[in-house]
Amino acid sequence: MLSRAEALALDASDPLAPFSKHFLLPQGIVYLDGNSLGALPLATSDRLVQLVRKQWGEALIGGWTTHDWLTLPRRVGDKIGRLIGADTGQVLVADSTSINLLKLLAGAVELQAPRSVILSQDGNFPTDLYIAQGLAALSGHRCRLRTVNPSEICAAIDAETAVVLLTEVDYRNGARLDMAAITACAHERGALILWDLAHSAGALPVALDACAVDLAVGCGYKYLNGGPGAPAFLYVAHALQPRLRPFLTGWLGHAEPFAFEADYRPAAGIERFLCGTPSILSLVALECGVDLLLEAPMDAIRHKSLALGDLFIDLVEGARLDFALASPREGEGRGSQVCLRHPQGYAIIQALIRRGVIGDFRSPDVLRFGFAPLYNRYTDIWDAVAALTAVMDAAEWDRPEFMRRQSVT
Repeated sequence: MLSRAEALALDASDPLAPFSKHFLLPQGIVYLDGNSLGALPLATSDRLVQLVRKQWGEALIGGWTTHDWLTLPRRVGDKIGRLIGADTGQVLVADSTSINLLKLLAGAVELQAPRSVILSQDGNFPTDLYIAQGLAALSGHRCRLRTVNPSEICAAIDAETAVVLLTEVDYRNGARLDMAAITACAHERGALILWDLAHSAGALPVALDACAVDLAVGCGYKYLNGGPGAPAFLYVAHALQPRLRPFLTGWLGHAEPFAFEADYRPAAGIERFLCGTPSILSLVALECGVDLLLEAPMDAIRHKSLALGDLFIDLVEGARLDFALASPREGEGRGSQVCLRHPQGYAIIQALIRRGVIGDFRSPDVLRFGFAPLYNRYTDIWDAVAALTAVMDAAEWDRPEFMRRQSVT
């Protein structure tokens, strides 16, 4: 097994190592939960103070024009587009992932009539399924949700399938679907495809345009490091934009928002998918995280992500700990996280957190460890597995305080 000294040597030669100094990370903490909430970029605090005191504080309402606040959803969207393989004018930052899903699913189902099935994967992230269920109810069940095993997606696409809704990287086990192959299969059978990139954007190379993807959504608070509750983004391919009717026809999606016309006319491009006034403070915070990611080559991020994951698996297996590997063993089949299974997973995570190693838990028995290559080090992985070994060897998890479930796991 790799020694800690060897892990230190890998850190010393790591081309991404200088990026860690741009994040605020508490001393003595190994943070392996960037797949749930990214760390704070140091630039974010200063940028927000400047925005609040100078732009809002001094320009007041004039900030909308003098500081171009209204262009932020498109401007930050285009920057995210560079991370997910999208040409300009196809990505917009707005609302939450759930709201964006509703916008795009509703438009896709309407466009694809009389096709009426939303096809998704078993065990998809609950909000994706809930939104599809809610849309079915809202439509008077003119559309319906169907889920199948991820391995059966292509075979399940038929003449009734309006849109295929998939998450590229599974939140529970980190397994990655083949975007190019499944997108091609959907198109061959006349269906649109909508990808959820919550665990992809900023963590691994995504090629929406090259894969001819129709629609996508994603969040800003994981690998994009936009902060808790950061706004989400949506992607609509250029070819679809004129034909996809916005389901939520808000005033900022109007062709002339400040004409204040009584009847809705959609904007010509991606802006038609705006609804209400954007949250400027949140958008600026997200832009800081995105700007930092854009300074690092995505191929280098992916290479280190795979190396961190492989190291974690090797060390856990070498320590002969009583865990089942929930994630794919081969790196190309997973995102930027490794998940383990254990009947006492929740208590083990709580014991690890007590030792300063932060991962998280997903029911019923999954321990999740996310790797953010811009601030996680090889020694972080070594130290995390050493702490995990100590927790298991001494059964530190077997305490009443670690068994009590908190509201956020």
